Amino acid sequence: MKIEDFDYDLPKNLIAHHPAEPRDSSGLMVVERVSHLIKHRKFSDLPDLLTQNDVLVFNQSKVIPARLIGKKPTGGKVEILLLRELNEAEWECISKPGLKIGQQINLDLGLDAKVLSKKTNGLITLAFHPKGVKLIKLIEQIGLTPLPPYINPSQGEKELREIYQTVYANTPGSSAAPTAGLHFTKKLLERLSKKGVQMEFVTLHVGLGTFRPVVQEQLDSKKLHSEWYQIDKEVSDRLNKAKSEGKRIIAVGTTTTRVLESSSDAKGKLAPSVGETNIFIYPPYKYRFVDSLITNFHIPKSSLLMLVSAYVSKPNTNADFEDFHSCLIGKAYKEAVKKKYRFYSFGDAMLIV
Repeated sequence: MKIEDFDYDLPKNLIAHHPAEPRDSSGLMVVERVSHLIKHRKFSDLPDLLTQNDVLVFNQSKVIPARLIGKKPTGGKVEILLLRELNEAEWECISKPGLKIGQQINLDLGLDAKVLSKKTNGLITLAFHPKGVKLIKLIEQIGLTPLPPYINPSQGEKELREIYQTVYANTPGSSAAPTAGLHFTKKLLERLSKKGVQMEFVTLHVGLGTFRPVVQEQLDSKKLHSEWYQIDKEVSDRLNKAKSEGKRIIAVGTTTTRVLESSSDAKGKLAPSVGETNIFIYPPYKYRFVDSLITNFHIPKSSLLMLVSAYVSKPNTNADFEDFHSCLIGKAYKEAVKKKYRFYSFGDAMLIV
């Protein structure tokens, strides 16, 4: 299998630079895995498509203002993106321009940082010195919203912090939004609750690796980036009970999918878990716990595209996977381009059943 198997062309005018307003007015493509039928709805129609036999599982991770602007002692500007918290004072990051081990960075509000280590892929470990104040509080004050590079926003920082956050975000730690959840409004969640849809929450802190194109070396080694996640015992117990009762488990997003598949065994039973996952889902991966998936339209050659391609291919369906274009998801993306769906983080959504 080659990276090129997951490539496709997208007209630039279909990349969404702002979310739909209201959020749930975005488009929703419904893709049926068995019949291969494709239907076109609005995301606000979701309660009409689900029943009390359905369970929605959300990623409640909260995006932090992970983009920091600092200066070298020489006065040169440095941009830092926080990717993963290692402990209370140290983060794994990327920087532009690149930094050397031992280099010092000066940030606002008297915050300093020093490069402790550097990997061959350019990732660095920064030690911060918050001088008696909790680091996360300083980050909240001086950081900027870490939007993906393909988005050119017209909004100010205050508005960006609101629109690039799910309405149910609860646990700070992500450097990118779990974007499938951006379509939900509080009113939509209320409608789903009144319909009898069960809702559960897990946590996975989303890093840059989620959106980066995969390189061939990762595909060959079957190893992907690691992300911190947690699923509590009470949640796993309720989900196992729902699964045993024949309810349909619907993962809201690929990050939720990573949590559920990382935490389930070969027999499809969930266990409470906390730690790092580097699960890499691509054809012919066999799904163990997730029954349906809500997701956005993803960038070419990404692990997200591979994850959804696996979901509609053998052994999860009767369809062989040859390449993205010939599989059901590839055909759905072609239809989405034709119908002028909006793509990527602020774009429209897809429900695969």
